Amino acid sequence: MQNFKGLDDLVGRLSASMPASVKHLHADLENNLKSGLEGGLQKMNLVTREEFDIQAAVLLKTRAKVDRLEKQIQQLEQQFQQDGNLIQTTATNTTDTANNSQPTQTADPSSQSK
Repeated sequence: MQNFKGLDDLVGRLSASMPASVKHLHADLENNLKSGLEGGLQKMNLVTREEFDIQAAVLLKTRAKVDRLEKQIQQLEQQFQQDGNLIQTTATNTTDTANNSQPTQTADPSSQSK
């Protein structure tokens, strides 16, 4: 069983607040209260403050890593778009150059219909 901080103090205060007529049951009442509270707290799936702080630190570290990766993805996407535009421009220029370097055929005036 986990040792919940302040549980003994809470049980002590509850048993001290009991009427004088039931004070003779003090030890038995204290044990039953402690057992009942521990059982109820365990069913709640509570974590200790230390465990919570550790998970919070892990979450912060993970969030920072995700932010860095998102920024890196944006940079790569921009670079990819720029490279893609460069490739398209180069391909267009190459096609235009190839079209311009081919000799153009002119129609023979004698073959035109009369």
